Amino acid sequence: MSIELDLVPTGLVRAIEELPLVDHHVHGASTRDLSRKAFEEMITESDRPVPEWMTQFDSQVGYAILRHCAPVLGLEPYCTPEEYLARRARIGTDEVNRLLLGAAGIGHFLVETGYRGDELLGPSGMAEATGVPADEVVRLEAVAEQVAAAGCAAGAFADRFTEALWERSRSARGLKSIAAYRYGLDFDPAPPSREEVTEAAGRWFSAGGFRLDDPVLLRHLIWTGLERGLPLQFHIGYGDPDVDLRRSDPLLLRGLIELAEPTGVPLLLLHCYPYQRQAGFLAHAYPNVYFDVGLGVNYAGARSVALVGESLEVAPFAKILFSSDAWGAAELHYLGAHLWRRAMERVLGGFVADGEWSVGQAVRVVSMVGAENARRVYELGAG
Repeated sequence: MSIELDLVPTGLVRAIEELPLVDHHVHGASTRDLSRKAFEEMITESDRPVPEWMTQFDSQVGYAILRHCAPVLGLEPYCTPEEYLARRARIGTDEVNRLLLGAAGIGHFLVETGYRGDELLGPSGMAEATGVPADEVVRLEAVAEQVAAAGCAAGAFADRFTEALWERSRSARGLKSIAAYRYGLDFDPAPPSREEVTEAAGRWFSAGGFRLDDPVLLRHLIWTGLERGLPLQFHIGYGDPDVDLRRSDPLLLRGLIELAEPTGVPLLLLHCYPYQRQAGFLAHAYPNVYFDVGLGVNYAGARSVALVGESLEVAPFAKILFSSDAWGAAELHYLGAHLWRRAMERVLGGFVADGEWSVGQAVRVVSMVGAENARRVYELGAG
């Protein structure tokens, strides 16, 4: 059940609105002024050109931008896309970023830099734009591809990758794998042998050493990441057409989860839509598993209340985190936080209205999911 916002207890609303969130998986905001075409390409997960006969504004995320972001930029809610984009162009990207990132109310960003990072604000840029701490999450596949680009014999790849990862992640707070994009999550969960890694590296280098999609090497990256010991994130579910959604169900990771459990390394399942209930089960069953419903919240828009409600069904509340997975347009950074807060107000307000929870219990859960769990997992210290 959820209730209208004006019926949510004042104390709960205040706690949710004033909480400095920890966005534990986010990308930087764009540093360039955006044409309409470029903006619309940033507010979709499709990698195909937007057809001339349609606009991405005619979607849940598009309507959410016109409803919730427009007032932050000084416009009336429900303005037209043309009015919105004209205002955006008039004030410029730096001011758009300042307004929207500031209004998101984030207390700490964990910025994943592995995808087109040269087009975006990095951790230091996000910190400068917002005045709050920003640390890095390192993508395993990006490090491996940098090793290959630098030149490496197949037999030396395992050691070179280990050295590069340790160096690259010296100040990082976490690691991430995009195995779901590159192969699927239905890989053999066991660590490969040295011989298997050398053979697979040879095949990869012979093919050019560019995009890493060999399942043996992906397994090697993951197990090297586990040895590194930092919290390890996995993309799950919804994404651009590069991901085979059928093979990105987190239940396919169950073997790896069980093999990795003795390491004590936290495994964080990112985004998870439409597999949020499967992710909740894994977080319920395994002490080393955590999850969020970032990304899906933005693209569900007005339906994000239902998605957040489902994330609170079976998982212990200490195992759920907040993320936006925003990339590029600062609107996505703002909406990720704003829509999540609104959903928590309505869902938890409904629990309180039904007499199932006290206001104090609801406030406790908001604080855990919105910030405290991430601060514990990533050892960020008190906010």
